[in-house]
Amino acid sequence: MSPWLQAGLAGAVAATAWGLAEPLDQRLFRFPYSDIAILGMFVTRGPHWRAYGWAMHIANGAVAGVVFWALFEWVGTNAFWFAIGFAMVEHLVTYPLTLLTDRLHPARGAPELPPMSRSGRAFAQATFRHLLFGIVLGLLVSI
Repeated sequence: MSPWLQAGLAGAVAATAWGLAEPLDQRLFRFPYSDIAILGMFVTRGPHWRAYGWAMHIANGAVAGVVFWALFEWVGTNAFWFAIGFAMVEHLVTYPLTLLTDRLHPARGAPELPPMSRSGRAFAQATFRHLLFGIVLGLLVSI
């Protein structure tokens, strides 16, 4: 299998693991935000928002896997640790976008979309999710 395809599939699987972990980490961090909801409710507030959210989240994971691989080939280091670092840097770079989500998301105020930009719990929860993504991505590209 092409390493590019492997990285894309690994990213999709890592995003799936992230999505499956959401109900658990929502209880652990006692904060209800959902990345699946952020994506799905951006497209629709109808009954299929969750399916749209899952599809977009998995596609984003595949794209992230390919971007990871492009950077990994350029840097050339340990794939497992680079995947974790990649995920954590992506988290730190994108988390400030929660300011936009809090103010502009069409479904802001929904139970799955509480204000996040000033929440330590939301930041910790997003950190956990990105760490999980990085670990799964790193394990799968290191095979």
